[in-house]
Amino acid sequence: MHKAIIADDERELRNYLKTMLKEAWPELVICGEAANGNEALELVSLNRPQIAFLDIKMPGLSGMDVAEKIAHICRIVFVTAYDQYAVEAFEKEAVDYLVKPVMKERLEQTISRLKRQLEISDSPVGDISELVGQVIKRLNDKEKAAYLRWIRIQVRDDTGLIPVDDVFYFKAEDKYTLVMTKEGESLIKKSIKELAEELDPDHFWQIHRGSIVNVSKIDKVSRSLTGRGVLKLKGSPELLTVSRNYLHYFKQM
Repeated sequence: MHKAIIADDERELRNYLKTMLKEAWPELVICGEAANGNEALELVSLNRPQIAFLDIKMPGLSGMDVAEKIAHICRIVFVTAYDQYAVEAFEKEAVDYLVKPVMKERLEQTISRLKRQLEISDSPVGDISELVGQVIKRLNDKEKAAYLRWIRIQVRDDTGLIPVDDVFYFKAEDKYTLVMTKEGESLIKKSIKELAEELDPDHFWQIHRGSIVNVSKIDKVSRSLTGRGVLKLKGSPELLTVSRNYLHYFKQM
């Protein structure tokens, strides 16, 4: 009997993949679910699964970070919303990948590949940590060039540019998004959802459905009486609220 874990920061996507796996591979035991990279590491250490389905984009430790640590323990299947992650290492079957939304036919191909590998050995053949590390470096190099680096703002008849590193936080304001910096506030038409997809997730964390904070600007993290998180920013008296859905970002702080 083979075991697997699923790690994804969105519960709906974990449930979706678990349902599809149950239909396509009923003998596979899903022995744990994780909402972030740290939880995934704990599950692997506790359950010693043969397979780990890892979302590449997760708070704290990413799926790539987790894979580098567990590649000698179990087989890796990356789950990603981006086709760009289908790189050479995946095609060599060192690791596999599924693109969101996961399609039945593609999942069945992955399952067939995993079954063939597991017939040979329950453990990965050799230590692919070094290979996964090389993949991480290539992906990081690509993404650094792709992440949003400047915010365009309208200043009367001119266009201004704000370096994203100078931004304290973004906050939804009616049809606009407020951009707060040390110099003051500006309004842009780019939505919080768009910003969340374009900003580097290692440096900007969504803390509420309507706000994103620059991690480097956080001074202190505490909890309110209602159980929500409260952020104090450096050099600012303003406090930001972290909704319960996003508190897991701060467990490692």
